[in-house]
Amino acid sequence: MTMGRAIVAAVLALALLGCRGEPPTAGEIAAARDSRPALDRIPLQIRSDGNTHDFTVEVARSEDEQARGLMYRESLAAGEGMLFPFPEPRPASFWMKNTLIPLDMIFVRADGSIARIAVNTVPHSLSPVGVGEPVAAVLEIAGGRSVELGIDEGDRVTWAGGPAL
Repeated sequence: MTMGRAIVAAVLALALLGCRGEPPTAGEIAAARDSRPALDRIPLQIRSDGNTHDFTVEVARSEDEQARGLMYRESLAAGEGMLFPFPEPRPASFWMKNTLIPLDMIFVRADGSIARIAVNTVPHSLSPVGVGEPVAAVLEIAGGRSVELGIDEGDRVTWAGGPAL
């Protein structure tokens, strides 16, 4: 099978998985994991009450990368995450379909301040999780991590190419 056909087959398989309305099987998770393209990884910092918390995050830039996000991931290390930057600030809403682990969703304004944190979002949920104001990015980290680190609304998030402190 050519590389192009393999990619098309993987995308079709993921689309079919999303239409079933039930959690994916172990085989489906493995297939999705194996077809995941590598994303750029960058350092990101969150400044909270005089502390700086360092993360290494994957950057989901394209619509396809953002649609897939952290779906089918079986774990996420404490210092890792995924950043969803937007070309222009906009209201953002995410769901947890085919997401196997709880996540904290951190909604970041254009000035780098945190507008909202949705803590421990529910795996496989189709309920939208959003914020009622325009944001420049959304950061997803391991569920409960923001509480562990004392990260709160109003704290500051920075990354290369993002808002400066």
